[in-house]
Amino acid sequence: MIDDANALELFRFADPVQSVTLRVACDAPMVAGEERYYAAEIGVESDFVNGTVGLHISDADLDEWGRCLDALEADEGAEWPPGGRSAWLSVIPEDPLEVTVHDSPSTQIAVQIPVDVQAGWLEDNRLRLEHVRKAIGKR
Repeated sequence: MIDDANALELFRFADPVQSVTLRVACDAPMVAGEERYYAAEIGVESDFVNGTVGLHISDADLDEWGRCLDALEADEGAEWPPGGRSAWLSVIPEDPLEVTVHDSPSTQIAVQIPVDVQAGWLEDNRLRLEHVRKAIGKR
């Protein structure tokens, strides 16, 4: 579990019934070589299923999330984070938005959530990315 005091949401796909979020612990990164990794947690909430899956994301993953937002704006799908090292999600920009959370390589379980996002969801998620970048000192 991530401590709420030091966590920020990197993204939120939500409607009145269900949501998919990712929270990042912006303090105390793990360092591996030149890369810093931050504990994170994807959360799924709906009337049908609720759960979380943990992962670690790097500075490079934040850059990749920015590219994913660009792809979604262009009505292209996105998969994030790359590399297959942990849990990941795929997002298909349909109506409703289709978000699938994959817990691999751990349990091999995937949960698909259709989300009827509100206007402004893309801009909101860009702001969340900037807040996380600022919190960890990356621009």
